[in-house]
Amino acid sequence: MRTRALLTAAVMAAGLAVVVVQPAHAAASPVQITKIYYDSPGSPDNGGNASLNGEYAVIKNTGKKAVNLNGWTLRDATKRSDHIYRFGTFTLKAGKTVTVRTGKGRNTATTRYWGRSGGTLAYIWNQTSDTAYLRDASGKPADSCSYNSSKQPYKNC
Repeated sequence: MRTRALLTAAVMAAGLAVVVVQPAHAAASPVQITKIYYDSPGSPDNGGNASLNGEYAVIKNTGKKAVNLNGWTLRDATKRSDHIYRFGTFTLKAGKTVTVRTGKGRNTATTRYWGRSGGTLAYIWNQTSDTAYLRDASGKPADSCSYNSSKQPYKNC
């Protein structure tokens, strides 16, 4: 520390500017959870596919480059392995969104399906409070969004 102080004093005495470089911090992920629709229309019901697909999370690439989501995961706060959605081969283009619906359907460039069925236990998002976690393929957190309300059926993150 004393050497740094002496060096700084010498540089200042010589009339030179001192530039302090801060350590680089990891940039936030450009892929963000933007909405969770946790109380699908008509739920609770018997967990029919239309109701399950009314429950979803929207993920947006806010960056300027496409992001390969292969191996990324979306999950809720439970520790249950069946509450983890794993992206397969999928690229989210810059500025675009993808909706991950709980039920079954045909995957497209804008909508992915968790593939769940089997009644009321098939729902992922709790109707009063929960947290969505998005992790990259290496398991590093990319984003999360929590809600704690039964007054609205969705949360804008």
